[in-house]
Amino acid sequence: MRVAFFASCLVDQFRPSTGMAAVEVLERTGCEVVFDARQTCCGQPAFNTGHHDEAASVCGRTIDLLHEQLESDQCEAVVSPSGSCTAMIRHATHLLTGPARERAERVAGKMYELSAFLVDVLGTDDLGASWNGRVSWHDACHGLRDLGICDQPRRLLSKVRGLEFVESSTCDRCCGFGGTFSVNMPGISIAMVDEKIEELERLSIDAVATSDASCLMQLEGRLQARGSKIRGVHLAELLAARETTP
Repeated sequence: MRVAFFASCLVDQFRPSTGMAAVEVLERTGCEVVFDARQTCCGQPAFNTGHHDEAASVCGRTIDLLHEQLESDQCEAVVSPSGSCTAMIRHATHLLTGPARERAERVAGKMYELSAFLVDVLGTDDLGASWNGRVSWHDACHGLRDLGICDQPRRLLSKVRGLEFVESSTCDRCCGFGGTFSVNMPGISIAMVDEKIEELERLSIDAVATSDASCLMQLEGRLQARGSKIRGVHLAELLAARETTP
């Protein structure tokens, strides 16, 4: 299958290793991955702060590029290592009108978060990965609540050799990032992420994994500030790993 890859601006700017790992995973399944370097933001920061006109402008350009890949490059799907960006593209159908909305609806119908694409579309849950350590999962809000992604990443993690999965009772609680929420309400944001980290530390895990670079940024920032030995890791990095020790 030929797929277009949407990296997300956070992966592109702050965690390119996640993007490269996601491409490696897709290629390992036999997919041909096409990447358009002109892509930028999905428009979510503006959307989440109520600037819908600005969000429509940014997102509309991204959708035009992805639509071009579906049409001209004959890609069958768009895959992203970010559930929040995938959800944003689906929201964009309500922001745009006319031909732009039609393009948005076509792209939204073909766009998938990485774990959902692997499990639900390709029917794959074993990528031959190996990673030695105890790992807990954080359900990113957009992936869980907007896209209904829950079992897919857990199925994928269960097939990673050497990985011991440890479920957390706070797995489905927000990490407190929320884009500009963490800037406007820092006290509440820190309290939310610290509640999660305190439980993760009691579980004696080596790493906490998730599918959104934004959540990783929030989690890793506080883990480092607290001097924790727990590391943050993106699902794509675990699925691409070969006999890596934490």
